[in-house]
Amino acid sequence: MNEPKKSDPSTVAMKPGNKSGRLEAESVEPREGAKGNAIEPHTHRTQRRISVSPGLDRVRERARQMKKERFTALLHHVTVDLLRMAYLELKRDAAPGVDGVTWHEYGQNLEVALLDLHGRVHRGTYRALPSRRKFIQKEDGKQRPLGIASLEDKIVQRAVVEILNAIYEHDFMGFSYGFRPGRSQHDALDALAFGIVRMKVSWIVDADVRSFFDSISHDWLIRFVEHRIGDPRMIRLIRKWLKAGVMEGVEWSPSAIGSPQGSVISPMLANIYLHYSFDLWADRWRHRNALGKVVFVRYADDSVAGFEHEHEARRFLGDLHERMKKFALSLHPEKTRIIEFGRFAAERRARRGLGKPETFNFLGFTHICGRSRAGHFLLNRKTRRDRMRTRLKAIKEELWRRLHQPLQKQGRWLGQVVRGYLAYHAVPTNARSLGAFRQRVIELWRRTLRRRSQRDRCTWAKILQLAAEFLPVVRILHPWPQDRFAVNHPRWKPGA
Repeated sequence: MNEPKKSDPSTVAMKPGNKSGRLEAESVEPREGAKGNAIEPHTHRTQRRISVSPGLDRVRERARQMKKERFTALLHHVTVDLLRMAYLELKRDAAPGVDGVTWHEYGQNLEVALLDLHGRVHRGTYRALPSRRKFIQKEDGKQRPLGIASLEDKIVQRAVVEILNAIYEHDFMGFSYGFRPGRSQHDALDALAFGIVRMKVSWIVDADVRSFFDSISHDWLIRFVEHRIGDPRMIRLIRKWLKAGVMEGVEWSPSAIGSPQGSVISPMLANIYLHYSFDLWADRWRHRNALGKVVFVRYADDSVAGFEHEHEARRFLGDLHERMKKFALSLHPEKTRIIEFGRFAAERRARRGLGKPETFNFLGFTHICGRSRAGHFLLNRKTRRDRMRTRLKAIKEELWRRLHQPLQKQGRWLGQVVRGYLAYHAVPTNARSLGAFRQRVIELWRRTLRRRSQRDRCTWAKILQLAAEFLPVVRILHPWPQDRFAVNHPRWKPGA
């Protein structure tokens, strides 16, 4: 793609489409006083269709060819166009940071603001603001701290992530799936299922890093980044974000370790940290120390390893403890374990007089050793019960807030909630859990409607009629994991 010619953003013209049926002046000449998001069609037709500059294409190709080269000049790729793209990629309704500026407010005078931001970044006068601390409830009752960055910090971070992606996408390992372009949670789930079903996996090491984002060592992180990034201005930007601290109320506290979970840059920095502290080491370990089959799947700080032999699984876990300790990390003692799991786990445990194979959780699903109707091994994946209870509790609370809304409005909202839930959880072998979720939503809706008035008589016949009108029926939307994995990773491709 040719680099667009630089011009005044207010006079950018769009080339008319073929046979558009409109006069040329109507589509090319800009209108007076265009405001808000009028510039968006001139940049991208959709948020996901990102136009990358030729400069980043060259960086990407160089990174692919030269695996150990350090890039000493990168900041010039942070252009006004890249900052605009970064702004358009942000969530419109995200909570504001300590500056209180929302996405819509910033966009009222977008071009002037981006030119000013671009100048400050390149002059070195850009200052990172502290992250606003917010806590969300976890399934175990504890609270997870989140860091909400200011809008300009989000914009610059998103632009830097685009540059870092051009370099590190050729470095990251194939079993790393978290927060990478073109890779989703279901890709990680498919890879794990394929490894368990098709490979000789009999033991699972379910490893959980304790408070990973709060434990990242800044010194180690900068050392890892400097393996590939030699531009001191980019390093200085990353240091600014790491040292900006957090604001809780009116109190500021420094951040000597960790990266705020929830910021735009944190997932990329986490992948870089784990690439050098875990991925490269784990891949080298299985080639040097394992005689049997070994499978790794990592999504952010959640990782699962499958082994053919028990002694190799236990040896790996022991070595992993030492490896994490070297880089200021530790494994959660209660959530990290070794379990017997796989095609022959149930049969072997039965011969030893033990019960059913244990289960493990990964990316919102409980993985269970099961059997098909023909008696063959079948990996069952069901929605985690604690996650389902948490979601139902949130729906119940929101229904109470919408208690006196019209039925049509309530129904449309509930339909969106159930449809979004199915979009992620509708995998094969999970139909029963999905049916239970939908039924529970119907019960909560009926209970709420009966509280609208003492004279209300919301019968089951009426609520089922409303559910049939507004709530989608349960359908399995995702294919079998091994089928989708075989399509996405054909065996004839190099490294498949």
